Amino acid sequence: MIREIAEQLVKEVEGLSFAPPVDRVYNPLVYARAPHMRYLERFGVAPKEVILVGMNPGPWGMGQTGVPFGAVPNVAEWLGINEPVESPANEHPKRPVSGFECPRIEVSGQRFWQWAADRFETPELFSERFFVWNFCPLMFLSKSGSNLTPDKLKVEERAAVEGPCGRALRAIVELLGPRHVIGVGAYAEKQIRLALQGLDGVEIGRILHPSPASPIANRGWAEQANKQFEELGIAIPDLLGKQ
Repeated sequence: MIREIAEQLVKEVEGLSFAPPVDRVYNPLVYARAPHMRYLERFGVAPKEVILVGMNPGPWGMGQTGVPFGAVPNVAEWLGINEPVESPANEHPKRPVSGFECPRIEVSGQRFWQWAADRFETPELFSERFFVWNFCPLMFLSKSGSNLTPDKLKVEERAAVEGPCGRALRAIVELLGPRHVIGVGAYAEKQIRLALQGLDGVEIGRILHPSPASPIANRGWAEQANKQFEELGIAIPDLLGKQ
């Protein structure tokens, strides 16, 4: 069922067009479909206690692997996913996609999945309670190749993207039945609240985004995230999976 949600989202966002400063749009749900679907099949199984929602793919993370916060070593070595990745349509020369051969590391993804590995020991233990999803599957690039986040789109373009993304998120929440839906960063939390309006039995919150662009996150993101989870009423194991 979760595969169908992802496939429907692809259909709804594939036909969208964007004006400058957006120059290229990558959709890893298309060119990195194999690892993305593998991720959904292994880890998107109901029920879940917590769904963590990111913003959109980063160029060296999900943009390469098709997995949210998907730094290559963490996805391949800890999650055990290493599937073929094709090239995106209209690839930008400064943002090549080499999939699991990519030598660059997405710091946000490395921080996130290393935290999960430290606290839950195995991906199976993590996925018994948690599922990670990116609100928007699209990666937006400027003419120079710089990354543009969805909140930087023109108002009408943002609305066109957020509509189908919100419907997909709501469908996933209804499918997996979590008690908590947590935004990783302010944008994700805002979109969760909009998408889940009127849905009972779900507690919404936010944790700090692990981006290296955040001075706060650079001062020990994992420790701060653990504290925020505790404040949200979400129990996190001690190191090495020991309570």
